[in-house]
Amino acid sequence: MLNPCIPIRDLKNTAALSQLCHDTPGPITVTKNGYADMVIMSVDAFDRLLESEASIKLMQGLRDVEAGRVKPAREALDALRHRYGL
Repeated sequence: MLNPCIPIRDLKNTAALSQLCHDTPGPITVTKNGYADMVIMSVDAFDRLLESEASIKLMQGLRDVEAGRVKPAREALDALRHRYGL
């Protein structure tokens, strides 16, 4: 399902806009002069987005561990200190 796209003038009707945000699982694109200008969403949709991004980062980290693309913490911190003169 495509997410809705509304003109900026529709932001005046806050009750209807709030309902649309809660009825829509993802972001709603707001247009200005026919062009995408901003995105709005419910807090629940935003929380789901953050959780999915965190899950993706966790999975990437686990793949790095499995592939051996990791260093011991002390070694990584020492390399950063050396690199930035700390």
